[in-house]
Amino acid sequence: MKNSFLLLLTLIILFVNACQSPSLDYDGAVVIQNITTIDAVNGVNENRDVVFKDGKIIRVAETEDLSAVDNIEIIDGSGKYLIPGLWDTHVHFSYDEDLTPAMFDLFLIYGITSVRDTGAEISYVKEWKDRALSNPFEAPRVMIAGPLLDGMPNVYDGSSPGRPLLSEGFATVDEITEGIYRLDSIGVDLLKAYEMLTPEQFHEVTRLGKELGLKVTGHVPLSMDVISASNAGLNSMEHLRNLELSSASNADELLEERRQMLIDGKDDEGGVLRSRIHSAQRERAIQNYDDQKNDEVLSVLAKNETWQIPTLALNLGATEMHFMEPEWQDAFRYLPKSVEDNWRESVAMRTDSEVTPFRVQQSEWLLNMAGKIHRAGIEIMAGTDTPIGLLTPGKSLHRELELLVEAGLTPLEALKTATLNPARYFGMEDELGTIDEGMWADLIMLNSNPLEDIRNTEEIHTVIRQGNVLNPATLNQMKERLINR
Repeated sequence: MKNSFLLLLTLIILFVNACQSPSLDYDGAVVIQNITTIDAVNGVNENRDVVFKDGKIIRVAETEDLSAVDNIEIIDGSGKYLIPGLWDTHVHFSYDEDLTPAMFDLFLIYGITSVRDTGAEISYVKEWKDRALSNPFEAPRVMIAGPLLDGMPNVYDGSSPGRPLLSEGFATVDEITEGIYRLDSIGVDLLKAYEMLTPEQFHEVTRLGKELGLKVTGHVPLSMDVISASNAGLNSMEHLRNLELSSASNADELLEERRQMLIDGKDDEGGVLRSRIHSAQRERAIQNYDDQKNDEVLSVLAKNETWQIPTLALNLGATEMHFMEPEWQDAFRYLPKSVEDNWRESVAMRTDSEVTPFRVQQSEWLLNMAGKIHRAGIEIMAGTDTPIGLLTPGKSLHRELELLVEAGLTPLEALKTATLNPARYFGMEDELGTIDEGMWADLIMLNSNPLEDIRNTEEIHTVIRQGNVLNPATLNQMKERLINR
């Protein structure tokens, strides 16, 4: 009787093991074997097998012997590192339409598997979102805001190459209401408020965003301060824009002055009026920076969970001058020829440009403020504003991560800003942002450890977009295609 029981138990164990055999689960799958995985939730795990099939990760486990398993593709991950695909959460597909056709390839080459477009004419950017949806294996995931929602006069009105048509200007609250419902019917993923809105218009943007389940990002309107904008429901702020105006000891005086300037300049071009206000107030605000006032502002942002997208690669460009580096300019060859020529000409024109003492002070303020925001417990997302500022799509995100570390984040915290946080922002943390079973297989295989040096995020071996493996040979083909376009 005892022997019969032991035999039955052995058969049951064998049956259970057989049901869990990789050969049953892995048929037609791809396995990255014996790799070190890194993500913001699970940390660092060595000697892992990551298995994906039909675009999703189906197993993450300690490395096992798969020599007897048929019909699987094995990628040797020995000595390499796997991180989730990266996001650039501030891009503009329509800023330079000559460059747009190359942007999908550029993003993927640099491991950017998802992007958030934060301002474009809706018909144009929706076309590119639809292209990405129709072929997700060869394009990044694209989330769109549609046009900047601006007051009158609006800033990005198409009046010059430096102010392309990225915005819609609205004269009344009713026009804002109608415009947002129209954008929602077309299929935007978020809303972006801009600087010339009145307080009444801004409150309507945030009210409708909440009603429609759309995050509201943007610049704090010049007619408001940061605290009132955050309290009104602003979910995230871009560029730390106008934060300095609310962090000055004379913040109330500056606000009243701005409001009067907006009235006096109501018949001017929006871009001209905005620049005049910034020129009149930015330096005075930073000269009168007040720690206590800033602490009050940051405490409100933390309480309201108003996230920040510092775009340090853009903000520090005038002093850091990344575009002067030979390695940076080398990436220009991947741009369409007309764009490459324009960018190289622009670099040549800036070679002897003077960096003013205030520019240096402003850059230091912005870098220090990004660190202070992080220490205050306010979440950050990595974004760059590419292709503005000679920021090559894809490559610019790696510079952003480097600057976030310089601001005081650890490399793992910096990775979080470009992986988990954007997924959380869009309520997609069950689909993206970590290396776990059930997640989309958006992954980057690196040759070197990014936790030892965040610049190693650019040491890309393989990019995987929704299970489609872009190996070194394929990535090189994509680069050659861009060069010969």
